[in-house]
Amino acid sequence: MKLDRAALDAHPLPPIVDGDKETKGRILIVAGSRAVPGAALLTATAAMRAGAGKLKIATEECVAVPLGIAMPEAMVVGLSDMDLDADAIVAGPGMSSEEDCVRIAEELLASNARIALDAALLHALKPPEVARPSLPVLLPHAGELSSLLDCDEGQVERDPIGCGRRAAETFRSVVLVKGVTSHVVCPEGEVWTYNGGAPGLGVSGSGDVLAGIVGGLLARGAEPLNALLWAVWLHGEAGAALAKKVGPIGFLAREIADQIPRLLPR
Repeated sequence: MKLDRAALDAHPLPPIVDGDKETKGRILIVAGSRAVPGAALLTATAAMRAGAGKLKIATEECVAVPLGIAMPEAMVVGLSDMDLDADAIVAGPGMSSEEDCVRIAEELLASNARIALDAALLHALKPPEVARPSLPVLLPHAGELSSLLDCDEGQVERDPIGCGRRAAETFRSVVLVKGVTSHVVCPEGEVWTYNGGAPGLGVSGSGDVLAGIVGGLLARGAEPLNALLWAVWLHGEAGAALAKKVGPIGFLAREIADQIPRLLPR
């Protein structure tokens, strides 16, 4: 199926509600490292631009204070002080593989929060023994998907939909197979394909922004599939808008999130 506005109309987001920050959802971002602290900032900014109400970031202790200054909207804690009291959790962007990713992934998946996993956390994922209350959202590129499936990366590039279906079924998750053409895949085998966007979206930090959009929509109460479909479309259309303003390449990942509020349904 084609991922366009007609498809999105069949998978609506929760309505915009009035009220305090709690009514718009609490999100926890588990991201960043000494080498890539900005990944947490990109992810968190995108989550807030997608409409999340209350933000907490858990990151490596050495970067928690400067990250808190850079993102004054957030409560920022070290990973050792992380608690899982959130409606939605995005985990993995910019994290070091040296972190205890297996333990973190297991803790997150044992929670009742809606979950989106990216980057380092994907390499630590194991097939579930029991079903979760809601399906996790997985955001792998070809290399990460090949790691999940223990196959050659070339196989993913030759058959992205088939590999996406295997991952969705094996890990009981909604899976995005990233690429110039992206595919959203459900455990039941349904597939939505997105061909929009702009060449400039292939830039450092762009995936962190996408993960944040997913998380912000999950925090607002969107079902995992709906959140992922909308996030892929919003991310791509934001890139298309920047391509018109800036050029087909040369815009920065930090600029993508600013386009999201005007693209969200009213």
